[in-house]
Amino acid sequence: MAVKIVRQPNQIALIGAATSAGAQAPGSERAPAVLRAAGLVERLRTAGYEVTDLGDIEPQRFQLDEETPRVRNLAAVLAALNELRPKVEQAVRSGALPLILGGDCTIALATVAGLRRYFRQVALIYMDRDADLHVPATTPSGRLHGMVIAHLIGKGAAELVRFWGEPPLVREPEIALFGLDRLDLPEQKFLEHSPMLRYFAAEISHQGAAAVAEAVGQRLQAGGRELLLHFDVDVVAADEFGACDLPDHGGLRWNEVRQALEVFVRQKQLAAIEVTEFNPEKDPDGSKAAALVELLAEVLAARRAALQEAPAAAVESTAAARAETPNLPKAHAGPGEHRAGADRAIAAETNSRESAPERIPEANAAAADESNEQV
Repeated sequence: MAVKIVRQPNQIALIGAATSAGAQAPGSERAPAVLRAAGLVERLRTAGYEVTDLGDIEPQRFQLDEETPRVRNLAAVLAALNELRPKVEQAVRSGALPLILGGDCTIALATVAGLRRYFRQVALIYMDRDADLHVPATTPSGRLHGMVIAHLIGKGAAELVRFWGEPPLVREPEIALFGLDRLDLPEQKFLEHSPMLRYFAAEISHQGAAAVAEAVGQRLQAGGRELLLHFDVDVVAADEFGACDLPDHGGLRWNEVRQALEVFVRQKQLAAIEVTEFNPEKDPDGSKAAALVELLAEVLAARRAALQEAPAAAVESTAAARAETPNLPKAHAGPGEHRAGADRAIAAETNSRESAPERIPEANAAAADESNEQV
């Protein structure tokens, strides 16, 4: 029997995904507690939200793990995912908007699986400087946060591919990589044959962050898909944020990120938001935590104001099976740089970073079938 989810537009369910097991260094497991201490809950309540705090998962901390160099800390990553998933399900059942504070990017697998418990089709807006398309055979570091998208589309370590009983968790045409600025060669080759949408930071800056975000939202919501918004803070240029494991030059400006987030959070089919890779150990004075809290509070206040302008009746969604929808248009791929270049920068690895100067063209409108090519 289908379960009716009655969304409560003035409610937020906060979840702490306290893990750095899949990351490049320790620290991001502390992010949920630090963001709470910086006043996030109070700011959201001031904006008019009722906030229910569902607490944190048991912390899982980064370890070097030289025993499994291709899938480092896999057991700890799985432990975090298995504890996080039911919390996401609880939040969705309540009708509140889940706001998941990471933690490293691997938490996306649990968030999508939790959403898929009630929604047949989930599309993903992946705001990240990196494509995270490595698999164990191609990874230069073994860090699982660099393999998130690969596992979501059903490629990589069997334990993570099977985290959801029916891989893939998300189909390639229903993923938009937003803010790309780094690609490694295996990822570049994969994207050349993939219908996955991708938007490079330079293109977003040229076309306008809000305009590109509007187009992304419209394309991914076609056919009634629910949206997960994934916000990795390393998408922001290092000189404006930098409190993450892999800060870098380039990327999006802080104001561009704000503009894009304001568009994304207003999408009527937004099902959850997750914030990842903030590392408090790179923020000794707490200024970046304060800025991140302010950013989240401001864009979510804008969401509430926009929803108040809509009809007052609660938006209803059902988990009844939806008809398959056509593939989204294919975006052509081209070279760039990727996290794994910076991903190599852990203490045990000193490989040089690969990059290529050629830009990827903007997504075109030609329809394409989903690709099954392995990375």
